Amino acid sequence: MTILDQLADHARERVAAAKKKLSADDVKKMALELPKGQFEFEKALKKDDIAFICECKKASPSKGIIADEFPYLDIAKEYEAAGADCISVLTEPKWFLGSDEYLREIASNVSIPCIRKDFTVDEYMIYEAKLLGAKAVLLICSILSQQQISEYIEICDELGISALVEAHDEAELRAAVAAGSRIIGVNNRNLKDFSVDTGNSRRLREIAPEDVSFVSESGVKSAEDIRLLRESGVNAVLIGETLMRAADKKAKLAELKG
Repeated sequence: MTILDQLADHARERVAAAKKKLSADDVKKMALELPKGQFEFEKALKKDDIAFICECKKASPSKGIIADEFPYLDIAKEYEAAGADCISVLTEPKWFLGSDEYLREIASNVSIPCIRKDFTVDEYMIYEAKLLGAKAVLLICSILSQQQISEYIEICDELGISALVEAHDEAELRAAVAAGSRIIGVNNRNLKDFSVDTGNSRRLREIAPEDVSFVSESGVKSAEDIRLLRESGVNAVLIGETLMRAADKKAKLAELKG
């Protein structure tokens, strides 16, 4: 069992527990009663230069605790002040030490769009994300069928939020395209052995449709990494650990932007 399988299984357990507190019908009804979103997340990625999705992340399965102190709201506001285009907020509680409450607070205190970074295994989690203030959710090809991804994108469209569909290889990328994904993220980290290769994004950008917003995720550490990705036609980067470990996040983001 890979760590991804374990994360997906735990997400199913979390959904089952959540449904006992708030039924699937109720969470859907509440989400649909909110004003429809304006797809702010995907709009933020459509700019002339590469867009930056900056991540609030306390821990990860590969690195353990990344931030002993985690003033998540201050971090999010620092990202916004530094010129981030979007914020990614981890809500997975077991391996990433995330929380729905982090997302709720951050989304209501910054003006840039937030994505709920979690392991979506049930449409319930999409409606939850809308209630928490997210403008986007993460859908991972490795744990969802092409049919599920297509159905989940339809739910997102109904709510006016975006789906960042994550692929690891060419087969998953083609499945993401076939499912109707408008934003595709390529994870440069191999979740089987945790090795990182940003060349993965550059290779897969070549076969992704031009009109897809293409996001490079994981392992982006330097201005040189950004330069190579920019030259390859990558539209956005999602950066977590590099920024989380930086004492001065504004200076680090300026450095990465070159």
